[in-house]
Amino acid sequence: MNPTSASRRQRLRAPGAACLALLCSAVLGAATPAHAFSGGNHEKITRAALGPGGWHPNSLTAMADGNSGAIVANDHGQYFGIGKLHCDNADYLDHRYDNRYPRTRAQADAEIIDCVESSIDHVKRALASADRLVDANGHVIAAQTSMSPACTWNDQPGRAKCEVLEDLGRGWHQIEDFYAHSNWADQAAPGAVGVKNPPGLGRTDLPAFFSIARYSSMSRADWVKDATGHIPHDLSTGCYPDRDHTGTVSDCTNRVTHDGVLNKDTKDSPRSSTGRNFDHAYDLAVTDIARQWKEFKDELQRKYPNNGRAKAMICAITHDHPDKTCP
Repeated sequence: MNPTSASRRQRLRAPGAACLALLCSAVLGAATPAHAFSGGNHEKITRAALGPGGWHPNSLTAMADGNSGAIVANDHGQYFGIGKLHCDNADYLDHRYDNRYPRTRAQADAEIIDCVESSIDHVKRALASADRLVDANGHVIAAQTSMSPACTWNDQPGRAKCEVLEDLGRGWHQIEDFYAHSNWADQAAPGAVGVKNPPGLGRTDLPAFFSIARYSSMSRADWVKDATGHIPHDLSTGCYPDRDHTGTVSDCTNRVTHDGVLNKDTKDSPRSSTGRNFDHAYDLAVTDIARQWKEFKDELQRKYPNNGRAKAMICAITHDHPDKTCP
């Protein structure tokens, strides 16, 4: 889902309406099967990654809260059923494990690229919105950086800080999910490897294909080619009955599934019980969000080099009252 900038930004709501919208989202989320790191784990990951970076409490909570933060906006309402927002449906088994597997490596790659592109698009929108946090001389604009009333994550026009936080939260959500939903950092259970027990890659590095710095200045064709070249042959994420990159609801028959097979959304998930699979997914997600935040700040410096604007933008994003506390 890539709405245009004119239709996607936040609308400011009265506090009562915002609370009602949040309540509805929570009810919808509770009524739908989980297919992401639990909200509590998304919050822990995001706080662990950003907390050391000087974020003030209210701004960090707006980003990281496990019920109403920007980091879990993709788990509410219509966004829950869009596979690329959770890095779903990139399942694949090589013929050495299953010579009749119904998906090809190219089909799996297309889902990974769809997930990566969605993340990149959101981060680029956050970079564009940051321009409205400060004026041409680098002074913070109070009306654009206020945290009152609370931001609402509904893809509608609004204050610049809310837009930046929403796009970062939406862009980072699927990166966190990638580690829980894939075999990148985990290992298979003892016994035969196959559709119910896919191989684990046991990786400890961060995937190059999620680096905004790597792709920010490249054409889409060039970064897609580069990203595809960095996808390991046995990489898989679980099939989930949400919409894949073609807009079709996935049929998970005879495929490596999210539920019961590959996900590590909680410590109680079946795949989590093998070795330290949950801990490895969690730790790499923390490391990657820290990378994303650093690369975002670096991109601000590159995009807005004059009059100390980038430094003021970073301060405006992380401080609760930036018009009073930022230089």
